[in-house]
Amino acid sequence: MEIGILGLPLSGKSTLFEIMTGIKSSEMHGETCIRGLAAVPDERFDELVKIFQPVKVSPAQITFIDVTAQGKNSWESVRQNLSSADGLLHIVNGFSVDAVQECAASYRKLEDELILSDLMIIEKRLEKLLKMPKNIIKPQDIAQIDILNRAKIHLEEGNPLRNLSLTDEQIFSLRSFSFWTIRPELICINLREDRMSMVDAFIAECAPDVPTVGICCLIEAELTDLSPEDRKEYLVSMDIEEPAFPKIIRQSFALLNRVSFFTVGEDEVKAWVIPAQTKAPRAAAAIHKDFERGFIKAEVCAYEDFMACGKTTAGAKSAGKLRLEGKEYIVKDGDIITFRFNV
Repeated sequence: MEIGILGLPLSGKSTLFEIMTGIKSSEMHGETCIRGLAAVPDERFDELVKIFQPVKVSPAQITFIDVTAQGKNSWESVRQNLSSADGLLHIVNGFSVDAVQECAASYRKLEDELILSDLMIIEKRLEKLLKMPKNIIKPQDIAQIDILNRAKIHLEEGNPLRNLSLTDEQIFSLRSFSFWTIRPELICINLREDRMSMVDAFIAECAPDVPTVGICCLIEAELTDLSPEDRKEYLVSMDIEEPAFPKIIRQSFALLNRVSFFTVGEDEVKAWVIPAQTKAPRAAAAIHKDFERGFIKAEVCAYEDFMACGKTTAGAKSAGKLRLEGKEYIVKDGDIITFRFNV
């Protein structure tokens, strides 16, 4: 589960990466591609840690990727290093500009590059397919020609592929192309402290079809250097409930359509990350593949029910809130689960 960070030069890309992961890209000399983990803020997880006081704490995590590339082949380097990214975080410079139109122009410049890049890939593939002799062309090749022709028209109209109506099977068939614009995207506007309202103006100007958030990287970078006590005091003085970067991490997590379930105990409280709509046996495989192979039942309690029943498993059980679920159960975000299995 990876999010690639994209941005034009001086947009604040590496600063945002550092804020979220604690890794300074500038100090990674000679490294083109840098990966860093960010814990996903979750109040439910924090409460469970307080209750169980475990020896080990394992929150949900998401990987962010920062690519530093220069020269005439920089774009190809970015493409190669972000080919595995499940989603994109597009950071836009709103810090050194005076008008929202300039901010919008920066956004459109990179978006147009992504669309053009996808279009070139499609044109090359279609050219190759159309040169194939009819006697060796396969049914899947014919189906791919149809999809790619639709995608080509869509891109030529200036639209990202994520807006094209495709079935899950068709989207899967296009995975090998590593298209930029088929991936989910989050726009992050890097703003000055006194220009945070520009986010609304940007949305009105560009009408993006993806989530858009604002952040002042300068302030956020300063906050990361403060102690927890000083940070809290600073936020109170600024009348801010929480920094912006945890919101961005949460939105990045949601962007990939993932949910978390919890396993709890005195040894460890852990948040396990799975795709939404995952059935119980497959969710069990996140812990260990043997759990899926020998799955019997899942003991499930919703987080809200657990908290309402005295914050104990015994309380949830006596209240009838601890359920036994079978193979067809779809795990919900925030479920507290113990798996029964036999191998």
